Amino acid sequence: MRLICLVDNAVLSHSPFWGEHGLAFLVESADGRVLFDTGASGTVLMHNLEVAGIAPETINALVISHGHRDHTGGLPTFLQRRPGLPFYAHTDLLRERFSQREGEMRAIGIPLNLERLRRLADLRLSAEPQEVLPGIWTSGEIAHRPEPEGRSAHHFVRGEAGWEPDPYRDDMALVLETARGLVLLCGCCHAGLLNTLAHVERTFRRPVVAIIGGTHLISADADHLERVRQKMLEMESVRHIYLNHCSGETAFFTLLTALGPEVVHSCPAGMWIDLEGQR
Repeated sequence: MRLICLVDNAVLSHSPFWGEHGLAFLVESADGRVLFDTGASGTVLMHNLEVAGIAPETINALVISHGHRDHTGGLPTFLQRRPGLPFYAHTDLLRERFSQREGEMRAIGIPLNLERLRRLADLRLSAEPQEVLPGIWTSGEIAHRPEPEGRSAHHFVRGEAGWEPDPYRDDMALVLETARGLVLLCGCCHAGLLNTLAHVERTFRRPVVAIIGGTHLISADADHLERVRQKMLEMESVRHIYLNHCSGETAFFTLLTALGPEVVHSCPAGMWIDLEGQR
């Protein structure tokens, strides 16, 4: 099993890949290919798939981590090219979502409504873990959140009493079963990295050996980062951490200093990771 970062804010040096504020990964196993998120635009996603030599027709399933536009913006273009694809996400995916900037609310949710999604894809929405392909699972809803979440003060939804902070109920991760243990592939980790880790180990009953993707530690305060640093030091099973997208430079260098360059890596667009080959 291996994966490639298809879309990220950063791009592998001297690479023909394009970058944008968004995220997408492709997971490849002996049983097929899974696209995890679609970045912010079809333009960047389709260009990078072509550069990677991956035809959309060879992709077997699609998983969406949550409903924000920087993870779902490529959906209309991709699904028109690959209609009927099994589509896995949380039941709360289609809720309207907004970002407040300079006093104005801007829609940042998924760019497709339920009717159009049903025409384009084979919807499989659930709050429970779902096996996408053998050994590739959605995490299911991360409901228990005693640790800090990956929140933004700008994110809102419409509630009965007006604007409310986004509860991020739809936030899920992808869980990859390898011979060495579980690999946690995160979209944005709005549910909180520590909450997500605890949920995955409790649900799947195996240790996490690698963490990859966006962890939304960019908004973490010093106390939150210290809790994450201490937990990573305590988790002897975690051998590799590949951070990108919304993780933030402070979190990256905090963990790099604590764990060393053999463990902590960046993960720009164009980077392949051999999951079975990790030590």
